[in-house]
Amino acid sequence: ILVGSLRHGSYNRALARAAAQLAPSGVSTETFDALGALPFYDGDLEDKGLPATVVALRRAIVDADALLIATPEYNGSTSGVLKNALDWASRGPDRILAGKPVAVMGTSTGASGGQGGIESVVRLLRRTRSDVLDHVRAVPFAERAFADDLTLPAPAVRTEMDDLVAELVERAHATADIAA
Repeated sequence: ILVGSLRHGSYNRALARAAAQLAPSGVSTETFDALGALPFYDGDLEDKGLPATVVALRRAIVDADALLIATPEYNGSTSGVLKNALDWASRGPDRILAGKPVAVMGTSTGASGGQGGIESVVRLLRRTRSDVLDHVRAVPFAERAFADDLTLPAPAVRTEMDDLVAELVERAHATADIAA
């Protein structure tokens, strides 16, 4: 799971936690929490050798059967830290994002539910040839969907999140079957 918000108490981080809790039995999740430690993408830096945090990000993506991305919306797009992480992940001849099943979700305090952030991430992932689910999830009015402790009690939202996670797991299994 990649979360495009660095703030510990962010609604998108809470959305990612809720999605992880909804993972089917037998499915493990891991959130990569070092997006803020990644240096800005720089081709000169890349040429000198990948920084340890970039190597860790790329290893986490390679090792994952699928990615779940929670993005905020900043000025109609995703966050700089998430864009930077995806830029680092998309570089190099190994194309680690190509064919990787990915689901994108987001939330915001406004009516769009972070749709601009979601759309920008989906557009970027399609350029990397990721296997992006058509089903995305935007949760509007986050302060209404989440409790004060940042749990997600809204049954309708939990059902939609459960459906998104189940679809991603199904796609990951199908991709693994094709590769075998």
